[in-house]
Amino acid sequence: MTIACPDCGTLQQLPVLRRGDIALCPRCDARLERVNARSVSAALACALTTLLLLFPANLLTLFSLRIFGISVQTRLGSGVIALADKGWVLLALMVGASALVLPFVRYGLLVLALGCVQLGQRPRWLGRVFRWAILLDRWTMPEVFLIACAVGYARIASQASIIFVGAGGYCFVGVAVMAMLSRALLDRRTVWRAIASERVAQPGAVLSCTVCDLVVPMSEEGKDCPRCALKLRARWPGSWARTLALVIAALLLYIPANIFPMSVTYYPGRLQSYRIVDGVMALFGAGLWPLGVLVSCTSIGIPVMKLAGLGWCLLSVQQHSTRYLRLKTHFYRIIDEAGRWSSVDPFIIAVIVPL
Repeated sequence: MTIACPDCGTLQQLPVLRRGDIALCPRCDARLERVNARSVSAALACALTTLLLLFPANLLTLFSLRIFGISVQTRLGSGVIALADKGWVLLALMVGASALVLPFVRYGLLVLALGCVQLGQRPRWLGRVFRWAILLDRWTMPEVFLIACAVGYARIASQASIIFVGAGGYCFVGVAVMAMLSRALLDRRTVWRAIASERVAQPGAVLSCTVCDLVVPMSEEGKDCPRCALKLRARWPGSWARTLALVIAALLLYIPANIFPMSVTYYPGRLQSYRIVDGVMALFGAGLWPLGVLVSCTSIGIPVMKLAGLGWCLLSVQQHSTRYLRLKTHFYRIIDEAGRWSSVDPFIIAVIVPL
């Protein structure tokens, strides 16, 4: 059956693979398929465990501390409420959506889709449900929020008399671990093929769905994908201009974001402001150098890499350059996968403010 590479768009004829085999695109080295007989059941088990752990992780205590005779207990939603009370409504909405609401939605949809596939059920809405579960993956970041919790814990521990992780914190660690396992074990190609098989390529111009990679004739542009119901487009109109505008805005905001304080902590008789670099140096000073390296990469390294990589790709498109296409594809793949980790800084603020 014919598929299109999700990264470079090259049409591929996938051979019959044995268990453990991996099919790579000969043009850009993208992984097209990995055969694992238990991928659906294992991914379903991890997704269901993640969904169940989300309930105690949100309802039970995340941190408990005692500082200057004052006892404080926080939950995952405490940061959202504190940010909203201080007038940071947009930041509160972003944190609340990605850390609280969307994990329930994403893993609920994923469990529903994988459960139907595992039971051999094929309702008409199955492709649409699995598509939304895939698209919400990049906006659901429990593992990123876990790093923010670790940084917040390390920063507060130096000032508090007593601080310990509550039952909700341990459940949230389980959520982050199981979420990463579900992403690693999920074989999307197997699930899509179980929902509806690929088609034999017909002569003439074709296009590919950008979510399920189904190849259809160009005449179906503007219609819904037969497998996942996404509207089919050969090109997104105005995507170059919108991306350029966002990259320029991010570049202009990146400079003051590193110069001015990220947060200000109130202590009796003094104020303690933290820039991104101050937080990194505090972690190194406390002996937490692995966490300091990780935060410096996510807060400084990844944003610079994203801005430089996207700028290079945009410039190449504008100049119609055909040089280093494989390298650009690899670079963009890294940006797409690592970009979510640059959200650790607003999550750190959400953890520290209620404490």
